[in-house]
Amino acid sequence: MTPAPTGTGGTTGTAAWELLLPAASAPARARGRALQAALRDAVRSGRLTPGTRLPSSRDLAADLGVSRGLVTEAYEQLTAEGYLRSGRGAGTWVGDAVRAARPRARDLAPRAPGDHTDFVPGTPDLSLFPRAAWAAAQRGVLAELPHESLGYPDPRGLPRLRTALAELLSRRRGVVADPERIMVVSGVAQATALLASVLRARGTRTAGVEDPGSPQHDALYASAGVRTVPLPLDDEGLAVGPLRASGVRCVVTTPAHQFPTGIAYSARRRAELLDWARSVDGLVVEDDYDGDFRYDRDPVGALQGLDPERVAYTGSVSKSLAPGLRLGWLLVPEWLAEDAVQRKRTTDLGHPALDQAVFARFVERGDYDRQLRSCQRAYRERRDALVAALGEHFPGSRVSGIAAGLHAIAALPERHGPEERFLARAREAGIAVRALTEYGHGAGGEEAAEKEVRLVLGYAHLTPGRVRAGVERMARAV
Repeated sequence: MTPAPTGTGGTTGTAAWELLLPAASAPARARGRALQAALRDAVRSGRLTPGTRLPSSRDLAADLGVSRGLVTEAYEQLTAEGYLRSGRGAGTWVGDAVRAARPRARDLAPRAPGDHTDFVPGTPDLSLFPRAAWAAAQRGVLAELPHESLGYPDPRGLPRLRTALAELLSRRRGVVADPERIMVVSGVAQATALLASVLRARGTRTAGVEDPGSPQHDALYASAGVRTVPLPLDDEGLAVGPLRASGVRCVVTTPAHQFPTGIAYSARRRAELLDWARSVDGLVVEDDYDGDFRYDRDPVGALQGLDPERVAYTGSVSKSLAPGLRLGWLLVPEWLAEDAVQRKRTTDLGHPALDQAVFARFVERGDYDRQLRSCQRAYRERRDALVAALGEHFPGSRVSGIAAGLHAIAALPERHGPEERFLARAREAGIAVRALTEYGHGAGGEEAAEKEVRLVLGYAHLTPGRVRAGVERMARAV
């Protein structure tokens, strides 16, 4: 119940103390702590306002049916903490230091509320998360994990997981994976920020990024004081001429499946990129964000396998399991390893040991390979559904890029433009969709936008039926 209104120097009505009655009915041993907690909550929530006079310990004890000593102890404890104030012969009052707590915690997780169809790329199908297999791995780990493994871990990660990752990445991605140079991180974002900090401390002030490319790279490098330089692409990958002219000695790439254009770097361009890195004593950062998902052939191996001393390799389970696990890996050249480990140590003292042990067991028992096969089947079917739906509802449209990953680029005929009007009509119809031009760092995308609409369509989180229905709804809207 709400206390009777009071002003400074006022007292509360008897009804106010009904707030404390549940504490009085708590078990005897917990009654004192329960009373203190109830009083704290009443002050924090504003139900007992600053300046409210509390009844004497004798009166409150009688009202609640508890001992006077229990109330006296609660008053003394809360006075020491600053919730209450008292003076000899002046009674006990609610203090002025406390401010009402926020009524609820906000959820800032990225979502597209209210949209009927969400084609924004980057999210896997979270319903495919293997709950039963993951739970079994958790039970197994909790049963076998030594007590000492719950202490502060090696900042690089548990040796067991680094060993498992070395085997996995070598087998599936062609990575030269020394467990001593693998670091377990909270996804590619932490790996990128970590590398940026290390490079900044070594004197790096600029880093090249693909244009178009992931907008996250700009913010992550900026947080470490490193400026990003947008570098254009051509049909084979990052254009080497502008790269050499830029003067940068570090460049961030997505060679297996460029984000967002969907191309794969050609063999010639991969060789040219490594030649550039060697000639300037530089570093290529390889973001292998969805390298396991190729649908028309075996995936092309990682660039890192060609020159592990010139390539830092990053990856995660965000597309294969769930981004909420915040679990990834970073492989660094030997000349960066010590600096990167020290930076990781000072950043967070290591990744959670239980999570690492669970994932290690998950990999060792073949569960991760099974999960990747399951995702590949599902995502290939959804991409096929997207291509078919675009052909049916947007005749003349073109889907570019390799058959891989969790998104596709669709170029719609000129009659559907201009792009700005297309996107506005899609939004009005409750469709969340992004244009390729939104991923550009500089000018040059606007002229193409006048001629045709180029969309970056994420499909992995949508069932085939929802993919088809979403494309049909978009066609009706525009």
